[in-house]
Amino acid sequence: MKKKIVPVIAAVVMIAIVALIGIATKVVEKYTPTNERMSVEEYFGITNENEMALILQDQVVEYKGFLSGDTAYIDYEAVKNYLNSRFYWDASANICIYTTPTDIITIPAGKKEYTVSANKQNENYEIVKVDGDKVYLAADFVQKYTNMDYKIEKDPSRMIVTYKWGKVTYADLKKSESVRYQGGIKSPVLTDVKKNDQVTVLEVMDDWTKVMTKDGYIGYVQNKRLANSREEETSRDFEEPVYTSITRDHKINLVWHQVTNEDSNAALATDIAELKGVNVISPTWFSIADNDGNLTSLADADYVKTAHANDLEVWALIDNFSEQVDTTKVLSSTASREKITNQLIASAIQNGFEGINVDFETIPEDAADGYIQFIRELSVKCRKNGIVLSIDDPVPKPFTAHYNRKEQGIVADYVIIMGYDEHYVGSEEAGSVASMPFVKAGITETIAEVPAEKVINAVPFYTRLWKITTNKNGSTELSSEAIGMDQADESLANNGVEAAWDEGTMQDYAEFTGGDGNNYKIWLENEKSIEEKAKLVKEYNLGGFAAWKLGFERASIWDVILKYVS
Repeated sequence: MKKKIVPVIAAVVMIAIVALIGIATKVVEKYTPTNERMSVEEYFGITNENEMALILQDQVVEYKGFLSGDTAYIDYEAVKNYLNSRFYWDASANICIYTTPTDIITIPAGKKEYTVSANKQNENYEIVKVDGDKVYLAADFVQKYTNMDYKIEKDPSRMIVTYKWGKVTYADLKKSESVRYQGGIKSPVLTDVKKNDQVTVLEVMDDWTKVMTKDGYIGYVQNKRLANSREEETSRDFEEPVYTSITRDHKINLVWHQVTNEDSNAALATDIAELKGVNVISPTWFSIADNDGNLTSLADADYVKTAHANDLEVWALIDNFSEQVDTTKVLSSTASREKITNQLIASAIQNGFEGINVDFETIPEDAADGYIQFIRELSVKCRKNGIVLSIDDPVPKPFTAHYNRKEQGIVADYVIIMGYDEHYVGSEEAGSVASMPFVKAGITETIAEVPAEKVINAVPFYTRLWKITTNKNGSTELSSEAIGMDQADESLANNGVEAAWDEGTMQDYAEFTGGDGNNYKIWLENEKSIEEKAKLVKEYNLGGFAAWKLGFERASIWDVILKYVS
């Protein structure tokens, strides 16, 4: 019996030993770091030997560059989106443009020569290269105008660009170690670092730290492998461009003057007879006439003389309202932009007006780059000629973010919020043209991007009388009419209605059934509502106050505004 038991025990022991070995192997395997290495081409996204990877600050980006001899080139889109958005590519003209506060720099593709305003200059390399639909800029040329530094590493070819400066955390390796693609010992190895090598600390987690090596690998090492963590200040000797502004040492009090023909110009003296406290008048003189950049103009030197005789500056307005004009097409053309800016400057000099007011509305998103480039180029010419440049913007909404108010606030002298059209002719419901919450939101969201002293808030001197018509089938139709202050009061008086103050909108409100049987609603703009809006100039320390338009107001309104804008 004992002889039979012995083999059984031996078998059990053997099974146990094998099991223990298996368990031990799995335990060892679990806690043994992998030696698997990630392909560097895969990591950097390199698909051919001519490509150069781009590491911008602390991320490997999808954009690429390349080396041509000793000259490194960067994808234009990478420059624009990360490094310096003031480089502008005009594909139709095959040129790149860069604007400074005082110069327009034009760089033809494939050339070493470029112009700074009218002056020719040269580099010893081609500044712009085009490969199919890709545009590349020489890194050295970008660096001339950008607070960036870069270095090139080989095998594989890659450029490491630093463009953000300030406090950076560094640490040193306690001993030689592998940098892994992700946190975890089973993650593939990206590269190896040696004892005392310095890495940039990007993020510290429980057990692993995200780091960047000096040669551009971004990965993870265990926390216990790092020592001497320290914070250092980084900077580069670079002189940022200074955008001087032509601003006044007093609050701007502007009113727009709708000029539709020469008779409107001739009527100026009569139209401004009751003005009080206004120091700028903005006549609607210019419109883009076609996609080539020609303008229609009602500019009039006698109008300017009359305005000056009444202590008014003239800031002539230009709009894009013509149905014959494709805003994207005209603003995307360097030749068209130049034609527009040259005509405006020439007219200002010839007629003696002090400012240009740009009122481009409903700007499509695909016109955004051309639009802000137009503003930059116009600002250079205005600055050189001492002409005030102001820009009209709607109250900020997500769908107008591409207007780039931040850049406007840098290059223009004033940014005017058109604090109205909360409800407009095509609105689906009746409502105020400019309720207080709407107006305040426009101000707070604009001054988050533009210095308050450059911001002018514009109010409506008009309101909308809303008409709700009920059809025989029970459906309703909504329509409205823009009317001035006196006409609004007459409508109420004719219907025996008295408006009541609405705290929500900070306006007088009324609704009534008219003699035609239709329902009417109106939110009034009058002395009370305008006073509440004028108070905001002081409350937010704005650069001034504006109103659309001359003729919709009554004389008593000017004394109200003058209490807060002087």
